Amino acid sequence: MKSLQQREIELGDGSKTDLRTQFAALCYRIKDDKLQFCLVTSRRGGRWIVPKGWPMDGETPMDAAATEAFEEAGVRGKVHARPVGVFSYKRIHSKDELPCIAVVYPLMVKKVLRTWPERKERDRKWLSRKKAAALVDEVELKQIILQFRPETV
Repeated sequence: MKSLQQREIELGDGSKTDLRTQFAALCYRIKDDKLQFCLVTSRRGGRWIVPKGWPMDGETPMDAAATEAFEEAGVRGKVHARPVGVFSYKRIHSKDELPCIAVVYPLMVKKVLRTWPERKERDRKWLSRKKAAALVDEVELKQIILQFRPETV
């Protein structure tokens, strides 16, 4: 297995122009002096993921990540301007696999909402660093979670 620095994004039969970009929020908080991460389930497969979505007209990438955090996880907070990493994955769309990358922006959660737009479509869970990293499938996202330090953002 290649290290994270050497791993190439697999495009399959696609070309570089077929690569899609999404913006993700690494939602975190400090509770009882412990770092926690918020994960949500995907709508289709029920996999544990970070909130992410497509670019939005009139929004910066970091603002798009914050919007996704609100819509998918029901959290609001301070999104940081500098991303903490990128991870790749394949999105299934109409039986096609689309290669995607997600640029990850840290979001320090200040408010956890009881109701939010996608609350009936997803589960939300707060987890320790190790548990969050163990639940996500993408190798690069695991590393982002394991290496994240709030004091450095």
